[in-house]
Amino acid sequence: MSAEKQLIRVGHSPDPDDAFMFHALANNKIDAGPYRFTHELQDIQTLNDRALKGELELTAVSLHGYAYMTDKYALCACGCSMGDDYGPMVVAREPMTREDLRGKTIAIPGKLTTAYLALKLWLGDDFTPVVYPFDEILNVVEQGKVDAGLIIHEGQLTYMNQGLKLIVDLGKWWLEDTGLPLPLGGNAIRRDLGPKVMQDVTRLLKESIQYALDHRAEALAYALQFGRDLDRSQADKFVGMYVNDWTIDFGERGRKAVATLLQRAYDAKIIPQPVQVEFIG
Repeated sequence: MSAEKQLIRVGHSPDPDDAFMFHALANNKIDAGPYRFTHELQDIQTLNDRALKGELELTAVSLHGYAYMTDKYALCACGCSMGDDYGPMVVAREPMTREDLRGKTIAIPGKLTTAYLALKLWLGDDFTPVVYPFDEILNVVEQGKVDAGLIIHEGQLTYMNQGLKLIVDLGKWWLEDTGLPLPLGGNAIRRDLGPKVMQDVTRLLKESIQYALDHRAEALAYALQFGRDLDRSQADKFVGMYVNDWTIDFGERGRKAVATLLQRAYDAKIIPQPVQVEFIG
């Protein structure tokens, strides 16, 4: 009789880049050895909240959210979403400046998202954040329920379809300000699994990412079912923005970007304590 496989519950967003990344694990394209993976698809704010409680063995997290869970999780060296001269965007119905946004209501996809952290670093505290599910933000801006919206995921490619104007691309601003890409999300592995399992699972995640990059058309076909309002070429572009060489490994520059982001967050009193990030793999 074969030994019972160890269950690894994986949390990730129901969007094309995460689906692309996890295709090989979700569809048994690679040998997972003594592990059995199950996948729970939820928005990033929900995953951040669950990670604070240590619920899942492997989970997508915002780099902002990660600052609050370093006791429970280490960061995988692979699986990051990096905004390299692009990233979360603020959009509105009319053109606005940074000064125009002061005192306004801005729809955000969650207070632990890196997008919200980047917005606060850019704008300060002088605005009213209103949390909406990320896939409703374009609509509430268009309907005039808020003055502006902070968009993540594929809304970055489709906001103009709703007649909205780009106010700032926070990934572009960050690169101009720091010379570094903006690290948005990563995959975190639970510490109580122990060093061997943490290393094993991180290696399998890396194999899954590499498989997708090596079998792009196949992985993209799977990912397309998660691409709200995206045609194939847009989905391909979106996946390319967030699953690429950065996703295989943060690398030295990516690690520096994480350290810089979290240090600036601490200096701006957005997070309560300095963060030393431990990378697995």
